[in-house]
Amino acid sequence: MSDYILRILRLARFVRVCLLALLIGLSSFSAYGATIANPVAVFAGLDKITGRLTQFDVYIGETVQFGALQLTPRACYSRPPTEAQRVSVFVEVDQVSLKGTTTRIFTGWMFADSPALNAIDHAVYDLWLVACAQTSDVPPPDAR
Repeated sequence: MSDYILRILRLARFVRVCLLALLIGLSSFSAYGATIANPVAVFAGLDKITGRLTQFDVYIGETVQFGALQLTPRACYSRPPTEAQRVSVFVEVDQVSLKGTTTRIFTGWMFADSPALNAIDHAVYDLWLVACAQTSDVPPPDAR
């Protein structure tokens, strides 16, 4: 066989190996960064007046009241245990006035590893995300 044909065969083998490595890399890349949707968001709240710290579970779509604030998580995502944990929640927070009217004071993402990044700016209460969970000791809203 001529030297030219051997070079072409080696090049073709090299291209096949590169394509195979690329396909394997792409399949593992799609799994990387995969998120897990969780039905429960775990929050912590601080009442700055009394100094009382409370941790509570909230189901996705459920609205709970913490002092004068009402919060409703819409999505809570975590990552598989084999990856770096990045827990995030999309939440809506309303303030209830003494007259009973509500005012939206926050809508957005909160991150457990950076609680000050998108913190609730309120004079009396601090709220932050602690974790996402698959289960809770609190029964779901439809079971109450």
